[in-house]
Amino acid sequence: MTNEPRRRLSRRAVIRQLGLLGGAVALAPLLSACGRGEPAVESPAPAPTQTRVASPTASAAGAATPTPASPTPTSTPAGERVVRHAMGQATVPAAPQRVVVLDMGELDIALALGVQPIGYATYTANEELAPYLQERMTESTWVGTVTEPDLELVLSLQPDLILTNKLRHEAIYQQLSQIAPTVCSETVGVVWKENLQLFAEALGKAEEGERLMADYFARLEEFKRAMGPRLDETEVSLVRSFPDHVRIYMKASFMGSVVEDAGLPRPPAQDKDIFMEEATAERIRDLDGDVMFIMYWNRQQGEQLSQLMQHPLWSRLDVVQQGRVYEVDDRIWGTGLGPLAANLIIDDLFKYLVEEWA
Repeated sequence: MTNEPRRRLSRRAVIRQLGLLGGAVALAPLLSACGRGEPAVESPAPAPTQTRVASPTASAAGAATPTPASPTPTSTPAGERVVRHAMGQATVPAAPQRVVVLDMGELDIALALGVQPIGYATYTANEELAPYLQERMTESTWVGTVTEPDLELVLSLQPDLILTNKLRHEAIYQQLSQIAPTVCSETVGVVWKENLQLFAEALGKAEEGERLMADYFARLEEFKRAMGPRLDETEVSLVRSFPDHVRIYMKASFMGSVVEDAGLPRPPAQDKDIFMEEATAERIRDLDGDVMFIMYWNRQQGEQLSQLMQHPLWSRLDVVQQGRVYEVDDRIWGTGLGPLAANLIIDDLFKYLVEEWA
């Protein structure tokens, strides 16, 4: 495939194309995800878009599909680089200065690499960023929701690089790439380490990306040593509540990948290389383990899990009787999707499995 055209559409031309694509822009990410039997976002439905600025004091999907190809940069005469990605290839600046990120994993990765995006999207409107992201953000313009980014606003920021993924934004990739070079991962979730590699290359920070992964695995080795013989005997159950159902997260999910990297086994019913399965009253026994981590976006989403907890079978679970059910932050375990969130999961593993069991 040839390089992306260097010519950029005028502001008026982009707006005209957006007008012609209106329905596709809003619906394509949802249809793409539903085709895989997975949600586009694991959070409440987005409200109408609006603009705001994030600051240090003010400022949520893990889908699993085949791993994207590794980036293969190519030098260009102008000192730019060609990066291969899920939608083809993009000619990117040697050192991007004005980066827009259109999903939460991309935001996590950019901040972990020391890059301050000039624009970012969130799962819902009126959404506060998780504290671990807020504390790393300087001023940045909100450009809409993950499902409906405001492309006119993105254009007005004059980015020199856009980071996103094919799962969310395949339908609007051409419009994005005419605003600025756009690099897409294939999907999100279990492939977060491959996404880190891809986006680090696009940002000209490949060495920093490698260092982040080395630090991540070093912390995991420290955790394994601290666990000792208990490591192989501690089966971890992962449960996440939504407004209309409860999920059991399996190995092919973001949180599942971190638990697996930590060397922790899963209960037999959860030891599957898939994303998730729904938890019903008939499957309460499948939630059992030596420890259970539960999470939900807000109290409303937690109501479905609360109903399961009222079932007589819940109190008979060994993990419940042993008092090993822990509520953790959904914005980290469920929607973090990057190295910062992964390290915070490791913090929780130390807290609940090492310190509390010491």
